[in-house]
Amino acid sequence: MGRVIVKKVVKRKPGYLYYVDGKGNVCEAKMARGGRRKKKAAKKKKKK
Repeated sequence: MGRVIVKKVVKRKPGYLYYVDGKGNVCEAKMARGGRRKKKAAKKKKKK
């Protein structure tokens, strides 16, 4: 399990994943889902 060493050092962007690589550098990678919230689906009306 990882641990937090320092907080608020890197300015984070929505849609990116941040991690520490093998050399100790902080890296950012674009997430597959883009970090955006999903829109609510429009409700369909039932026909009688």
